[in-house]
Amino acid sequence: MFPIQRNRRLRTSEAIRSLVRETYITPNDFLVPLFVVEGKGVKDEIPSMPNYYRFSLDTLQKEVKELWSLGLKSVLLFVKVDDKLKDNKGTEAINPNGLMQRAIKAVKDACPGMLVMTDVALDPYSVYGHDGIVENGIILNDESSKVLAEMALSHAVAGSDFIAPSDMNDGRTLRIRQLLEQEGFKNTGIMAYTAKYASAFYGPFRDALDSAPVDLVDVPKDKKTYQMDYGNRLEAVRETLIDIEEGADIVMVKPGLCYLDIVREIKNAVNVPIAVYQVSGEYAMLKAAAEKGWLDHDAVMMEQVTAIKRAGGDIIASYFAKDVVKLLNDQ
Repeated sequence: MFPIQRNRRLRTSEAIRSLVRETYITPNDFLVPLFVVEGKGVKDEIPSMPNYYRFSLDTLQKEVKELWSLGLKSVLLFVKVDDKLKDNKGTEAINPNGLMQRAIKAVKDACPGMLVMTDVALDPYSVYGHDGIVENGIILNDESSKVLAEMALSHAVAGSDFIAPSDMNDGRTLRIRQLLEQEGFKNTGIMAYTAKYASAFYGPFRDALDSAPVDLVDVPKDKKTYQMDYGNRLEAVRETLIDIEEGADIVMVKPGLCYLDIVREIKNAVNVPIAVYQVSGEYAMLKAAAEKGWLDHDAVMMEQVTAIKRAGGDIIASYFAKDVVKLLNDQ
């Protein structure tokens, strides 16, 4: 009790604060999302994501080498698919010479030690911008999951280390795991987007990949029939337990900052690594506020990623990863 106990004694200098600090950020905490496009020599800044880019395969190789030199060892690949290759069945998603499959090989050729995770969802390949096959205004679950499993297998064949299904269809983790096992890819991991919410924070990401749902009759205008309701907490634990039973090695909560209570809830319930996706809207808001001079970019960035880790995030998928590590390296 006071005055015998004075908590401020442990705050009196940077040296003592550092000594007793509970949460530290290192390059090993990060998974770096990367956007890939066709072409050569392309490094195209995304308007709604300042200082973040789409890369062609050659510039992608340069980028992953730089990431590796900074101590960042894991990437998560997404592809922007040409409109003429899109349909309602995800046909291009399982093309062995598709952009994703070539991107995996390009990263591995440039940086063999880099851990490659790959997005598995149909929205980049869908003419409707949905994470599954659309029929009579409904996203078909089982039919979509079959294509997702074939897509996952094609990524494994190309050299992906981890498959990251982001679609939120029921049973897709089990279907992917069974097919990978059947085809001999027993060591290919699965990072399941297990608590992915129907959030308004995804806008810049959809701009980056041109993957937003289209506004057509008989096509759902949003993703609320498969992504989670942001009012729900216990459902996230239920989803997580199911994904682990179905073979997920890592589970993910998405988005990040508004869902740290969900991260902690899941952390208390399971013993597998938890990834947290600090999404494009979170990135864009800080960039915009900092540009206006309303927030200290680096200070807020570090506070945000520390909060994610403090809440229980073992892996942070973040567009800030490179900025954070450069800042850490300069200290």
